[in-house]
Amino acid sequence: MVKLAQRIQKVKPSPTLAIDTKAKAMKAEGIDVVGFGAGEPDFDTPEHIKQAAIDALHAGKTKYTPVGGVNELKDAILAKLKRDNGLTYTRDEILVSCGGKHSLYNIAQVLLEAGDEVIIPAPYWVSYPDQVLLNDAKPVVVETKEENGFKITPQELEKAITSNTKAFVLNSPSNPTGGAYTRSELEAIAEVLVRKNVVCISDEIYEKIVYDGFEFVSIASLNDKIKALTITVNGASKVYSMTGWRMGYAAGPKEIIGAMTKLQGQVTTNINSMTQWAVVAALNQSQDFLKDWVKEFQRRRDYIVKRFNGMPGITCYNPQGAFYVFPNISSYLGKSAGGKKIETDSAFCEYLLEKHLVACVAGSGFGAPGYMRLSYATSMANIEKGLDRIEKALKDFA
Repeated sequence: MVKLAQRIQKVKPSPTLAIDTKAKAMKAEGIDVVGFGAGEPDFDTPEHIKQAAIDALHAGKTKYTPVGGVNELKDAILAKLKRDNGLTYTRDEILVSCGGKHSLYNIAQVLLEAGDEVIIPAPYWVSYPDQVLLNDAKPVVVETKEENGFKITPQELEKAITSNTKAFVLNSPSNPTGGAYTRSELEAIAEVLVRKNVVCISDEIYEKIVYDGFEFVSIASLNDKIKALTITVNGASKVYSMTGWRMGYAAGPKEIIGAMTKLQGQVTTNINSMTQWAVVAALNQSQDFLKDWVKEFQRRRDYIVKRFNGMPGITCYNPQGAFYVFPNISSYLGKSAGGKKIETDSAFCEYLLEKHLVACVAGSGFGAPGYMRLSYATSMANIEKGLDRIEKALKDFA
């Protein structure tokens, strides 16, 4: 038997992909599962973006491109960062990769080595710790509090920093909680990072999906000192409903971006050429469709939060952004349902799927036992049906 490398033993399969795969398999068997697992918009990619890809295909734009992306795409990203975020970069400070996840992995590859520590607030997106582990570094998880909106405080951040701290991961709005940092909160975080000379990896993939007039702020835009320490990660997946197109990008100091580009040249080269031209259209053309999408997401959020907070023994934080809720189910753990004791959030979610045909992701996969994540990037009819089933399932517990 072939012996696998030690590094792969350190990581776990993605729990979000696992639950989504299981739910889809059950649906394929004709089982009426309501899936809340997938983190992707249920809207189709806008027609003008799809048409740009078709036009590129017909124009023969099907060859290799520069590793970091065609200049037209880099220029569209530069214009977007200036327009939306007040950030000025040059082409050699931009790298286009195969999704935001790829961008984050490139960062980990060129920054981290054995002995380094990366501070990750929990709840966290499932891939952050594993990408750190895959690069021989140590994830330092800092648990946040529901009453603080699941956001790390400057005091908690400073306490976690050691002489080995290389980087801090910021995700605002957050997956899985939907929590988002205000300008003043970011200023306090930035002050600590600058004083301690810690790199900020800022995952801003949900920046446009915010509610109730919330003002999204890129931490790199606060001042030149924090900008010099920040690598901003974004992409087309969530905002333009282009999850399958696989396009993410990073913006940051040219030394870091240059190293990432060199790495990518030996791993994937460029991303899909037609996707690049589609994203040029996405970034440069009308964004008006997004207003309707966000309005619909907010309608769903309002409904799902109100329903959960009306269920006995459950509290549900009201998120400022993204399309997830993260209800606290801890009061049900240790109780019995269906003839067996439900000790963990994973067992709770398994019970929901097997007995009541609702797919949710256990909070422990996000570093927050006692919670579960639901994506409301699905129809209101599905949300209503799924919540009815969850409410019915809670009555099984004694």
